[in-house]
This record gives sequence, structure tokens and C-alpha cells, in this order.
Amino acid sequence: MRKYWNLMAVYYRSSLLVQMEYRANFWSSIAISLMWPVWHVLAIAIFFYHRPTLGGWSFNEVLLVVGLFDIFSGIMELILVPNVRQVVDHIQKGTLDFVLLKPADSQFLATATACSPLRVLDIVLGFGFIAAGLYRLGRVPTGAEFLTFSLMLPAGFVIIYSMWLLLTTLAFWWVRVDNFTELFNSFYEAGRFPISVYTGWVRFVLTFVVPIAFLTTFPAATLLGRLSLGYVAGAMLMAAGLLYASNRFWKYAIRFYSSASS
Repeated sequence: MRKYWNLMAVYYRSSLLVQMEYRANFWSSIAISLMWPVWHVLAIAIFFYHRPTLGGWSFNEVLLVVGLFDIFSGIMELILVPNVRQVVDHIQKGTLDFVLLKPADSQFLATATACSPLRVLDIVLGFGFIAAGLYRLGRVPTGAEFLTFSLMLPAGFVIIYSMWLLLTTLAFWWVRVDNFTELFNSFYEAGRFPISVYTGWVRFVLTFVVPIAFLTTFPAATLLGRLSLGYVAGAMLMAAGLLYASNRFWKYAIRFYSSASS
């Protein structure tokens, strides 16, 4: 495990140095990273000019949901999106050989080594919105609530990583997977609102088919003392199941890869 952490440190440091090479682009990227989370909060605030609650959640409570939305948006832009582009590029050019032949796990090298380091700001601001929401509520979560929250966050990361890996792996057959990732992003946009806003089949899809609720609403609910342990256990099981399925699908798809020389 330490070997892979060291590899990630090398790759990510290199990515940061590349982004810092052009100062204008570096500072404009920082400005954009700061702008989007603030825009998300302003967009939510518009709803509260017309009503006191949104799906039974107050503005300060929704700040927690928005914070988690920005945290996972940052994770996607930090790691997942750059690696999808990298994998698709390797498959198109037939250069995935350089990944498969290295003395490390091919899934790790292909899906976790590219990054956009400045999107860390999205994650930091996301935690800032959560802290602001709790402060404005005058609420200090209990130790048990912090524990369940600390379990839901990594489970959410594994869930979203596994889903992106499943979509990325389709590139071995369809090469261009942009439409699939855009479809996922459309579903993810619904996560900036509490899941209680939706009803019927939409809520079911966002909870169990494309489990956005496990990324935003449910972790926020743990800090508010609203989530039962059954959902926490469900998140653990879902994360483990999706990670296993995505790993098996990746290994299966590699059999269909044709390099530029074969």
C-alpha cells in the first residue's frame, strides 16, 4: 500500500508542476475553482427567497448537502475526469501497453495517476460550507455522528470511483465514453438538493440505481442525527460490491484491448 501512496505523490507533484508552468492559466484555474462552489450556494439561496424549507430542510441544513456536493465534485474533477481522458486517449492511440507492462496494478496506474490538483480547492470549500452550516445551526455533532460521517465519506468516494471506472471501461468497446459520463453528470447535478425534494421513481433511481443520495444527502443527514445505521451499513455494502464489480469488469475488458503494434 505504501508503494502506491508514494507513486501517487510522484504523479500528483508532477501534475501540479505542469499546471504551475503557465501562471495565467494557473491563477485563472484557481479563480474558476473558487467561483463554482460559491455559485452553487447562491443558486440554492434563490429557492429560499420564496420558501422557508426545501424538501423539509432549512437553508443551513442544505448548506451541508451543498458542501458534500462540492466535495465530490472536486474529487471527480481532481482525479476521475483526468483519468477518464487518459484511459480513453491510451485506448484510442493503442498506447495502453505502457501502463499494462509496468510493475504495478494496471487499474491503479490507468485510473488514479492523473489529476487536476487545483480542484482540491473545491474540496476545501465543501468542508467549509459544512462547517458554516453546522455553525449557523449551532449544532455540534456527537462522536457517533462524526464516526458515521467519517464512514460515509470514504464509502461515497469508493461508490463514485467504481461507477466512473465502470463507465470508463466501456471505452474498450465504444472508445468515446463522453456521452456516458455526461449522463452521469446529469444525474449527479440532482445531488445538490436533498433527496427528499424528489418523489416516486426519481427518488428510487437517485438512491439505489445511481446512488447520488449516498454521496450528498445521507452523509449530511448523519451530521444532523437523521440517518439510521442501516443506511450506513448499506453504503458500506454498496461500496464493496461496486468496487468488486468494477475491478472484475476492468480485468475482463483488458482482454479485448488491441495495442498499436498488435
